[in-house]
Amino acid sequence: MTNHRIALIPGDGIGAEVLPPARQVLDAVGRRHGFAFSYTSYDDWSCERYLREGAMMPTDGLEQLRDKDAILLGAVGFPGVPDHVSLWGLLIPIRRRFRQYVNLRPIRVFDGLDSPVRGAVAGEVDFVVVRENAEGEYSEIGGRLHRGFPEEAAVQESVFTRAGVTRVLDYAFGLAAARGGRLTSATKSNGIVHTMPFWDELVAERGSAHPQVAWDQEHIDALAAKFVLDPARFDVVVASNLFGDILSDLAAAVAGSIGIAPAANLNPERDFPSMFEPVHGSAPDIAGRGVANPLGAIWSAAMLLDHLGHRAAAGDVTGAIAAVLAKSDVRTPDLGGTATTAEFTGKLLELL
Repeated sequence: MTNHRIALIPGDGIGAEVLPPARQVLDAVGRRHGFAFSYTSYDDWSCERYLREGAMMPTDGLEQLRDKDAILLGAVGFPGVPDHVSLWGLLIPIRRRFRQYVNLRPIRVFDGLDSPVRGAVAGEVDFVVVRENAEGEYSEIGGRLHRGFPEEAAVQESVFTRAGVTRVLDYAFGLAAARGGRLTSATKSNGIVHTMPFWDELVAERGSAHPQVAWDQEHIDALAAKFVLDPARFDVVVASNLFGDILSDLAAAVAGSIGIAPAANLNPERDFPSMFEPVHGSAPDIAGRGVANPLGAIWSAAMLLDHLGHRAAAGDVTGAIAAVLAKSDVRTPDLGGTATTAEFTGKLLELL
């Protein structure tokens, strides 16, 4: 029996409440399909640890994760610790050290979960945002000058490399080819004079190398509007780090709830473990109450299964997600119901 080694990082807030349901689902579907998981849990890698010891994780934390097959993360962030401290102390070092340069965000409108957007219909909205995840606008280059004086300034540099842009574009074009669809590139070359024309040039170059994929490009502001006005038109959307971050959260809201949205941070070459996480954040306002929606973590677990080569098992999980929304009135409070996390998970496991 294949045994996969999984690192569990609950993190902060509701992270510790949504990972156990994801683990239950993984174990259940593994038994059905004939594989198993062994887990190592890093329970104190969190903002609480930062406040206590001055670091989100130990100095050898990345080395501890290196031999795992995948990482499942709960949430990062808590009041009292600035977001840039928590993210750059845990999430971003994992992404950068393990070359997780693809951030993959599937967007789907499910039966039983109405979108706030009138034109977003179940069965019609089903696309993927491919976000460059390792450079772009989220670089470490820059600094602060003349602190405390009237001429105080902050400088932040964007970094777009040919290698970095090309590899994420090739992934996105390959995904579009596999889905039999089309690709849309997010740009802003009419206002950002160096990096975005460079991005556009590489999109055209990689597009010619994938002649089976139809592609176009949209300025980010117009693209955001079209996500709301006509979300069903999209199949694969590829974007830089900042644009992809914003678009994927907007798209999750269009799909009905950011509380169910998953994400994969992929190292496509598999030289390092990839990481999977719900995108809902730590939700400190409901942490500890047992009412967190586990669907984001469970869908992330489905993406983990797919990455590990268990596509049928992943399909079972997404099918159970669709079923619990379409065939059941069991809902957590964020979806308009009164069910606890445990009750909602139990219903999903029943349908699984």
